[in-house]
Amino acid sequence: MRGENVALPDVMLVLDVEGIIRDATLSNGFAAEQVGEWIGSRWADTVVEADGEAVRRMLSDARSSGVSAFRNLTQRFPSGLEMPIEYTAVRLSDRKGLVAVGKNLRAVAELQARLVEAQQAMERDYWKLREVETRYRLLFNSSSDAVLLLKAASLGIAELNPAAAQALGISLAQAKAHDGLRLPDLLVAEERELFESLVRRVRERGKAPGILLRLGPEQTPWLVRASLVTSTADEIVLVQLAPSAAVQQGTEGADPIRVEDLIDASPDGFAVIDHQGLVLRANRAFLELVQMGSESAVIGEPLGRWLGRPGADLTVLLANVMRLGSVRLFSTTLRGELGTEIEAEISASGRGGKGVGQIGVFIRDVSRRLSAPGGPSGLDAVMESLSKQIGRTTLRKLVDDTVAIVERRYIEAALELTAGNRTAAAELLGLSRQSLYVKLNRYELEEDAQHASVGAD
Repeated sequence: MRGENVALPDVMLVLDVEGIIRDATLSNGFAAEQVGEWIGSRWADTVVEADGEAVRRMLSDARSSGVSAFRNLTQRFPSGLEMPIEYTAVRLSDRKGLVAVGKNLRAVAELQARLVEAQQAMERDYWKLREVETRYRLLFNSSSDAVLLLKAASLGIAELNPAAAQALGISLAQAKAHDGLRLPDLLVAEERELFESLVRRVRERGKAPGILLRLGPEQTPWLVRASLVTSTADEIVLVQLAPSAAVQQGTEGADPIRVEDLIDASPDGFAVIDHQGLVLRANRAFLELVQMGSESAVIGEPLGRWLGRPGADLTVLLANVMRLGSVRLFSTTLRGELGTEIEAEISASGRGGKGVGQIGVFIRDVSRRLSAPGGPSGLDAVMESLSKQIGRTTLRKLVDDTVAIVERRYIEAALELTAGNRTAAAELLGLSRQSLYVKLNRYELEEDAQHASVGAD
């Protein structure tokens, strides 16, 4: 019937009443199969041996009742291919033959196999998640640091560990019983707004400096830090409580404030590097300058990664520390991971000879100092001086003289920085050694360079 979609079977067998194949037709999916070999063969002989009895039952049912039930058989094709086929047998109206109609079950079998694989994968992921959750729970509860999870919208306590419960003067059972227990309600009244402003700043900027708050029945001072854990609609804020260093120092028998704590709280960036320039330790201010999220992200990275002249600045810095023991007010540019660029001064000192020991590096942001108001900037002063030369000399000569002055000054500064090391000075200036020698001769700096090199030796 033209214009109608007729669903043809994948396999159709014309059989006599004894089950002998008299004709066979396959769908396009089996076009490569040569089923002429089946003609004259028993249908039961074309399936796997285990399905022979099922074929005989289907033939018996079709002869007696006119149609058999559907059965899944494994059909063997002449090419050797074995395929699961769902068959039913129908008796012809003249009672002189039967027709077996089959549907390919490979797609169904593949779908079932994929479903089983998907279920197994989901089960593996589920157990992995349970394992991660168990580890998190063990670490959270066994941590000696006081940690809380707050719902950002209400500041209600979502979860806290035993150390935090002890710091707040409440029990874990009490915290679980009061689902709406808010952390600000446990603070001194005049400090609640301060804590809420801390959380607001964390939600807006992702981080905020720690604040000192009084907690617990005895109103003990604690250093409170907060960070945003999730940025979804249901935000969670992680709150860490650390004993106040000031209180610990004033307590009889307590340990004094550690130098490491003071360095970590320093407003200037501080890092410890090895003799190759690889970062071994960094404080929070350093992480903010280079725009990295955690100390672990910078450990093992070269300090030169963030300096304005990669390779050159770090090489000169290390050379001078190894030679002199310390460097003060080394000017450079610091580039953050997010693209910011600031003017910085570096002071460094180290101990041990070449290849051993560690170097402490302080980095200070001097951008505000350089751009401070109250007088013309260096560039403005230079431009004002050059403007006075108009009419007194030609533009070409003015440019040549200016370039010569700048080149000479830069070469002198590079030689001074590298203590007369011409190779390091050339690298710092971005010149080849030959080009640097030419300029030294031109500006009569050759003798100064030799004296500086001898003095360095």
